[in-house]
Amino acid sequence: MSVRTQSSERSGENAHRAGFACFVGRPNAGKSTLTNALVGQKVAITADQPQTTRHTVRGIVHREDAQLILVDTPGLHKPRTLLGERLNDVVRTTWAEVDVIGFCLPANEKIGPGDRFIAKELAGIKKTPKVAIVTKTDLVDSKTLAEQLIAIDQLGKELGFEWAEIVPVSATAGKQVGLLADLIVPLLPEGPALYPEGDLTDEPEQVMIAELIREAALEGVRDELPHSIAVVVEEMLPREDRPADRPLLDIHANVYIERPSQKGIIIGPKGKRLKDVGIKSRKQIEALLGTPVFLDLHVKVAKDWQRDPKQLRKLGF
Repeated sequence: MSVRTQSSERSGENAHRAGFACFVGRPNAGKSTLTNALVGQKVAITADQPQTTRHTVRGIVHREDAQLILVDTPGLHKPRTLLGERLNDVVRTTWAEVDVIGFCLPANEKIGPGDRFIAKELAGIKKTPKVAIVTKTDLVDSKTLAEQLIAIDQLGKELGFEWAEIVPVSATAGKQVGLLADLIVPLLPEGPALYPEGDLTDEPEQVMIAELIREAALEGVRDELPHSIAVVVEEMLPREDRPADRPLLDIHANVYIERPSQKGIIIGPKGKRLKDVGIKSRKQIEALLGTPVFLDLHVKVAKDWQRDPKQLRKLGF
């Protein structure tokens, strides 16, 4: 079993490489946090509760020797709704199209049925190199980490495949994140950069803005409305009659929930919660776009949207 730590040897090849890697794992295994740490800027939304990533957000890591494009898939899980089934289809399609698959397993949780379910699926993908990434190493001692590394090595053997690498990382503490990129790069095909220098994601701005609003809206209501919130940015327009040195972007967005009874939860007493959502997400959006923003939010009901194909389409799934 080759577990990599910082002092391990580097590959000495000089050819430029470019390709796609995706992180898979149970919901809340640290995939989005890892994407953000590698790219060095917030591109995927992160939350303390499973199932927050719904779109394939690509983070782009630019290096002298390579360009690594990270595709962030929703967590694979046993689906209970039409939305769940669609999310699983997105995951499988993505796996078939990438150059490297990184399987995220948290250091602080024993391998469970969910991990085995994913590992079994991975075993069926023969040609793509698979890297086991042990996340959240800052939460455990070295003995627990060692046991987890052995268990992960064993899991591959049981299912009849060999991990290309096993890499322990902590995205929040910034430990071994650079090393992970160093180890993924040699597994990519040789070729020129696929995106212009400076691009960090090819996700349309409107989708990223909607995700930032949704992340802010989820804060504090996760337990009550974990999956009931969807956000659609209806329009983004520069405010007319503004001097060139003081631009303002008007963003109109709708926050959709499934039932009228949820409206009060999102809006909060005297509209306070919705106001907080606006303030928090506006700061993030301004940081993302680099321009002052006027954010206009409205809460609307889209009845049982997770189970209704027509509503799912309208909300971008």
